[in-house]
Amino acid sequence: MNLLGNVLSYQHFPIYAIMVLFMGSFLIAAFGENRRVRNILALLSITASLIFSLLLINPVILRGEIIGYWMGARSIAGGYAIGIALEVDALSLFFALLAACAIFVSGVYSIQYMSRDDNEKEYYTLYLLLCGGVMGMVLSGDLFNMFIMVEILTFAAVALTAFRNTARGAVEAAFKYLVVGCMGSTFILVGTAMLYAQTHTLNLAQLAQLVPGNMNTATKAAFALLFVGFGTKAFIVPFHPLAADAHGAAPASVSVIISGVLTKSGIYGIIRITYFLFQSMGLGTMQFLLVFIGSVSMFVCVTMALAQHDFKRLLAFHSISQIGYVLTAVGLCTALGLSAGLYHAINHTLFKGLLFLAAGAVLHETGTTDLNKLGGLARKMPHTTVLFLIGALSISGVPPFNGFASKWLIYQATYQKAVESGNIGFLLVTVIALITSVLTLASFVKVSHSVFFGQLPPELEKVKEVSWGMRFAMGIFALLCIVTGLFPNLVTTYLTEPAAAAAFSVQRYIEAMGFDGSAAVEILAGSFRYAGVWEPVSWLLVLCIALLAVTIAALAGRYDNVSLCRTAAGDSKYQLFYGGEEQSFSQLGGDDMFWGFKHNWRGYFSFMHRLHSGIVNDYALWAVADLALVMLFSLIVL
Repeated sequence: MNLLGNVLSYQHFPIYAIMVLFMGSFLIAAFGENRRVRNILALLSITASLIFSLLLINPVILRGEIIGYWMGARSIAGGYAIGIALEVDALSLFFALLAACAIFVSGVYSIQYMSRDDNEKEYYTLYLLLCGGVMGMVLSGDLFNMFIMVEILTFAAVALTAFRNTARGAVEAAFKYLVVGCMGSTFILVGTAMLYAQTHTLNLAQLAQLVPGNMNTATKAAFALLFVGFGTKAFIVPFHPLAADAHGAAPASVSVIISGVLTKSGIYGIIRITYFLFQSMGLGTMQFLLVFIGSVSMFVCVTMALAQHDFKRLLAFHSISQIGYVLTAVGLCTALGLSAGLYHAINHTLFKGLLFLAAGAVLHETGTTDLNKLGGLARKMPHTTVLFLIGALSISGVPPFNGFASKWLIYQATYQKAVESGNIGFLLVTVIALITSVLTLASFVKVSHSVFFGQLPPELEKVKEVSWGMRFAMGIFALLCIVTGLFPNLVTTYLTEPAAAAAFSVQRYIEAMGFDGSAAVEILAGSFRYAGVWEPVSWLLVLCIALLAVTIAALAGRYDNVSLCRTAAGDSKYQLFYGGEEQSFSQLGGDDMFWGFKHNWRGYFSFMHRLHSGIVNDYALWAVADLALVMLFSLIVL
């Protein structure tokens, strides 16, 4: 009985949550020739991982316990910890729960979505490797083990990006991801080695004890390497083109993991190194770095989404735009800001997962994601249309869906930071966030019209609704989008606030692994003071800021009447429509709905077009340039 009780102790659940995924991958590779067998093995693996993660909520989140789990005997040599460890606090469990939820829903969707593909055995083997790598990374208490998990998830994601290798651009996208992804992994490895050379340990808790008091040139360079390395996994600017390539080529079920989970592993890595290892978030310059990168990511990627003609590439750019919200809120270094950022991380996993599954359903039935070849699918796929609209309204921040609740808190957090710090720059961040939200809504008006409404092309007359299994998976995400929007207090009280509090509890994290955390840098984070979602004064404030945002956007893109009239004289597309013309079908293309906006901002879009060359050498150069800039920044300010 004692042995059984020890085996079933929740202390072992973190390693179980990881190992069942890797074990499932191995068993499918060995015994997965039969479709029913591999489906059962895959479902058992993802369900078990979800259950083990959920069972940790009570001890870790509700009771506030930090689980330190050593794999093998823990030994101390010369005062330094030897051995691989897992360390699970409310922050790491938060990201593990996001991963487990997305993995489960995506896995359920895969059963029927991938049924038409060859090599399903290889798909599930790689899929579970990817999932196991993500779970292992966020639950690891060892920096080198985090690198190992990053390597596993990177190569699995590359292989899955090229899985449908006959699809246009799949192999090219995988190659780009391989090159830049390996550069990011190399940065993490070199940064880890430099820290090990300075501190003689790889344990995260002991590194957090030693690194802040040993800030020399080598450790500052290590920070830059780790920051940029994890940034490549989050696909933040300047690595955002990789997301569009990978999401566009990978199966939709894999896009859910890359967008909703893999990007969060990068954000988790950034939080661990800034809040814990280097304890540098108390510096205003470090807050500026995260907020600046997050703000640029959210705005640049939403404008890039407006220029897309492919359903999945458009969603990919929106995904990184929403990650920009998360990084911006994390960079505020306030309790409210971090809680809001983590809330948006939850919502991003849910609504972006739903949108990618909807795009996969469209591709599954029509064979295309080209917006100019779609239209009128609401009549043929009514359930998918409703589910898609829930995701579209959620990501656009329309109440009462979840995107509104988390964006609302981010607006409040940035405005509050501006008031408390006296820095008007944070008010500008609020404006950028609002402009981004408006452009997101506009973009999904375009997608809704191009895909689901308008006239149905003749070649799509035989399209039918997707199977119940795929609709069931989408329905889970849709239901969660509604629930997390209607009950924000439950989300913040039981998920985001404990996780945010854990991010500021560096001393407890260090001491949970048996080290002295008394020298940890304490950051005054403030309190979790929320303005009510339906607070009239707050609505008025946001309305004023929104009007300011619209004014800035209008002034930035002045309506060029002279140029437009010259264009109209030679192109009937720009002439006014009066009625009475000959009735003919003309599907509104993805590049037509916002021609006025693109015309006014033609200088910006021309510059972005030149910048996004699609050449892997350029993207590799961006990675090197980004590392050089962040390294210079760290050498100056840390």
